[in-house]
Amino acid sequence: MRILFCQWNSICEPDIDEAFGQLGFEVTRFNQKIESVDYDKKYLLQLSDLMMKSRYDYVFSINFMPIISRVCEIFHTMYISWTVDSPLFQLYSNTIYNKCNRIFIFDRTLYDEFKNEIPENIFYLPLAANITHLDQVILTAEDKKNFESDVSLVGSLYSEKCKYNGIEYMPDYLKGYVNGIMEAQLKIYGYNLIQDALTDEIVQEFKKYAGWIPLAEDYRKNDKAIVAQEYIGIKCSELERTRLLQKLSERFEVDLYTLSDTSLLNKIHNKGPARSRIDMPKIFKCSKINLNITAKTIQTGLSLRIFDIMGAGGFLLTNYQAEIPEYFEIGKDLDTFGSQEELLYKVGYYLKHEDERKKIAFSGYQKVKQYHTFELRLEEMLKSL
Repeated sequence: MRILFCQWNSICEPDIDEAFGQLGFEVTRFNQKIESVDYDKKYLLQLSDLMMKSRYDYVFSINFMPIISRVCEIFHTMYISWTVDSPLFQLYSNTIYNKCNRIFIFDRTLYDEFKNEIPENIFYLPLAANITHLDQVILTAEDKKNFESDVSLVGSLYSEKCKYNGIEYMPDYLKGYVNGIMEAQLKIYGYNLIQDALTDEIVQEFKKYAGWIPLAEDYRKNDKAIVAQEYIGIKCSELERTRLLQKLSERFEVDLYTLSDTSLLNKIHNKGPARSRIDMPKIFKCSKINLNITAKTIQTGLSLRIFDIMGAGGFLLTNYQAEIPEYFEIGKDLDTFGSQEELLYKVGYYLKHEDERKKIAFSGYQKVKQYHTFELRLEEMLKSL
């Protein structure tokens, strides 16, 4: 079978590309920068030209792209997308109703939001790991020297991505309301309350001060979701990561691989960026504790980082997410925390209990290798078409 893989440099693409190859697909790669996910004339013409010259059984992309859906609808070719990011406001585009679409979403709460809109064409599918690649990463003595760590985190602090920080003025009553929501959310793991806590009146008031840019005309309006995720959710993620890392670094040696500004975290070891396929697996293998702090915009789902760490054989300590018990046994395959105090306690505990830590890491690796590879996910995807 022939598949046209529309790529835009997502970190998932090499792994999924390899998995399609393992399943026997003939893959054609269309790697063209998308200037606009909705209206990019150059992209539209190039994709159309490619599809006129050759016939494909499927067109595939990471995340749903309205412009790809438009082209596939014209050519009567099935368009498969796997949404791996949240928020993803392209899902509010009216193009989701195109008959060519088969949309897979990694977060069950996000899936539940859209399943009634297009019940026959939308599916839930969690993420996975590329075990073949991760197993091929062999550590040298130099790697161990460079990447050994007590506690490590790979990722952004979200400060550079936070639209909330760009709001110059907000009335005290509104700021107090929003701060109250964030402080409450920071104390709760396993349930996202932000959107439920926003009234329509608060949303309309917030928009006045947020430098609001509405979605395109052919999008379904959902201002509450935008405020909850794009503004408050990302700000909440920034606050959580900064606070947890500050507290951890006061008691433990913590390495952070990031491009974010860490000047306020004076005890953190900022190791700079990490290359996803080269450095990250080595970090996961060499760290005693791999920390994952899921962005608040991911409501119940499991981020790619969870599978990457476990697939590399690393020990994972992550915030609790509602979908974790569906796939992994807490305390056997990984461990979780539900508060700042629990995080501090468990980091101290696992640094002192190496055998238990390694046993959990191995069990998690075996679980991912057996049940959560990209090949298995793609087979499940194709069976549902």
